Amino acid sequence: MAPSNRAAYLISAKKSPLEVKSAVYTKPGPGQITIKNHAVATNPLDFIKQTVGDLLYDWVKYPIILGSDVAGEVVEVGKGVTRFKVGDRVVGHAVGMAKKHNSPALCGFQEYVNLLTHMTSAIPNEIPYEMAAVVPLGLSTAACALFQKDQLGLQLPSSPAAKSTGKTLLVWGGSTSVGANAIQLAIAAGYDVITTCSPRNFDFVKRLGAISAFDYNSPTVVQDLTKAFQGRTTAGAISIGNGAAEACISILGSCKGDRVLAMATYPMDPMKMPKHFVMPRIGFTYLSGMASIWIKGKRNGVRSQFIFGDTLVDNEVGPAIYETFLPKALADGSFRATPEPEVVGHGLEKVQYALDVHIKGVSAKKLVVTL
Repeated sequence: MAPSNRAAYLISAKKSPLEVKSAVYTKPGPGQITIKNHAVATNPLDFIKQTVGDLLYDWVKYPIILGSDVAGEVVEVGKGVTRFKVGDRVVGHAVGMAKKHNSPALCGFQEYVNLLTHMTSAIPNEIPYEMAAVVPLGLSTAACALFQKDQLGLQLPSSPAAKSTGKTLLVWGGSTSVGANAIQLAIAAGYDVITTCSPRNFDFVKRLGAISAFDYNSPTVVQDLTKAFQGRTTAGAISIGNGAAEACISILGSCKGDRVLAMATYPMDPMKMPKHFVMPRIGFTYLSGMASIWIKGKRNGVRSQFIFGDTLVDNEVGPAIYETFLPKALADGSFRATPEPEVVGHGLEKVQYALDVHIKGVSAKKLVVTL
């Protein structure tokens, strides 16, 4: 007899709160496992979808189950699965909202979730579920930026770290979830990292391995970073945060090496979008921002492209990270689950509270709900 399942549903596109109710338990398909969730983490993607409705992931039909970051125990394995067995402790990127994999069974905010095995990693016993749950979407987004051939195209990470390439990566926004994972992945791949964050997080990013950190609010930060890259060969940059892309283009334009920028942030704040005449105004804001970035990039000889954090699911980067790199790196301690988890409650009923807290802003931490 199949276990009973429950999920936190987004019922409509009208900025409604999540509702917890019964959900179908779905047996895993080929290349999938089913886990009993022990912890889930929230991401900006979740509250942005809740806020803007069909402007994001318009192919997903309501009611929707959100959630990308999950950690739990394997309860069932699908046909052909050999990497995992019942009882294994795992962390995974739930990809149910990705267009190609559009399925409620693969979405995170539920008691039982199906995961693609090549987007899942074993976790050692000493890492609690709530700590492991902070990893997936930040890791996936950073990996897309760094290693996909249409992005920075860096060499893949290894544990122990690869031999130094002699190149330096700029991570603008190093204390964010994406930034913290990008720092660690780049170092494991053999690159030095220079980053930006607020001064209170300098120690945090340096513990992750950044060789230096700069205050992104400093009026001289662009000039300071340009100076820091003198004599270095750049591996490109990843930009996270409002205004980050423009700053990175200015810096890369004066660097020797790869002038490529992977952008994690769109040129508009989705939480400040207008309520009236939404589509024309959003379209104008987005297109004008993109035009500004394109023009600045052309002037500085910088190629730029936005990152989508689920594209690695369907190329070689996904298995390279979740099958080859992460299990060993977590086991030997060379990769840290980061940012630090902040558990804000227990049970699916607390997921909405986590989103409400998250929307107000978090720094160098990730909000987690245990199940």
